[in-house]
Amino acid sequence: MTDSTPSDASNKSSPAYAVLAANLRRRILSGELQPGTRLPGEAELTAEYSVGRSTIREALRSLASQNLINTTRGVTGGSFVATPSVGHISAHLETGVALMAAAETVTVDQLMEVRNLMEVPAAGIAAYRRTELHLEQLRAAIFDPEGAEGPETYTKNQEFHLVLLRATQNPLLELITAPVFRVLSSRFGRDHAPKGFWQCVDHDHRAILDVVSAGDSMTAMDLMRTHLDHLGDSYRQMDRLRTD
Repeated sequence: MTDSTPSDASNKSSPAYAVLAANLRRRILSGELQPGTRLPGEAELTAEYSVGRSTIREALRSLASQNLINTTRGVTGGSFVATPSVGHISAHLETGVALMAAAETVTVDQLMEVRNLMEVPAAGIAAYRRTELHLEQLRAAIFDPEGAEGPETYTKNQEFHLVLLRATQNPLLELITAPVFRVLSSRFGRDHAPKGFWQCVDHDHRAILDVVSAGDSMTAMDLMRTHLDHLGDSYRQMDRLRTD
């Protein structure tokens, strides 16, 4: 039986819809209501929480705005607990990281520190767990550094790192790390790139691909660490130019 009584004093001054939304949110995040599960209908929620239809509808709108539920119409429609995807959650996290970077709440050094903590061991895991499909995707992400800079170059640069994260077969690594390097690339990587930047990226990527293909985890970690050091130096230089 779900306890619909607010558990803290702060709920007493909250709007009824917010209290209901918070209760349903707890049930979703705890796993009591599984992804794909249909939420109780208005009649059931009215009986359980002693609230009116307008309160229920406002609570459901609040949950939908948090991407916790999806609502469909029709005979078989209703509100269903959303099924999470790495891409969707990662995009929301990227927005938060970008806002922090824009407000200068986090620095380039701090962003690169997160990348080092996550991507260095991830490269080693990828060398151990990668499949032939991952290797094909990594090869497809190699680009010509002598070509003109543009969207395709940036996309392939990001894709190389994304595929390495996916090759770990641990979706949390991509979820946590991808927003950080996307923010770095979009904020610092598209303007004022120092001479030789893309040539260095290409050299590092090819070296990492070789050792990942060979299943050499230790060397993959060493090369990723060196690659991120190169990127960090360039991003710091670009950041100084951006703020001058």
